[in-house]
Amino acid sequence: QVQLVESGGGLVQAGGSLGLSCAASGNSGIINTMGWYRQAPGKQRELVAMITIAGNTNYADSVKGRFTISRDNAKKAVYLQMNSLKPEDTAVYYCNLENFYGRAYWGQGTQVTVSS
Repeated sequence: QVQLVESGGGLVQAGGSLGLSCAASGNSGIINTMGWYRQAPGKQRELVAMITIAGNTNYADSVKGRFTISRDNAKKAVYLQMNSLKPEDTAVYYCNLENFYGRAYWGQGTQVTVSS
């Protein structure tokens, strides 16, 4: 059974920084992409950032230049450094893993709240 465990969410003032971590355990198969999604109240879940096994990254336009995604393939871990946070970044952030068979796994989510 694959589990993704996230950590690092919390409350921060606008302009501040937070770092999120996610580690996968269990037999996930060969991991292709790892990433972060978020869901704000009343809104659909959206991609924040994604990184491939080769290290290629993709960011939502709203976070480009402020967020940085990285991963440690050996640890099956992915990280998200969030700087210059804005109130509109407030959401539950979910870790995502997809293997080369197209199977996707999700973490339980961690709350990020940015106060103005």
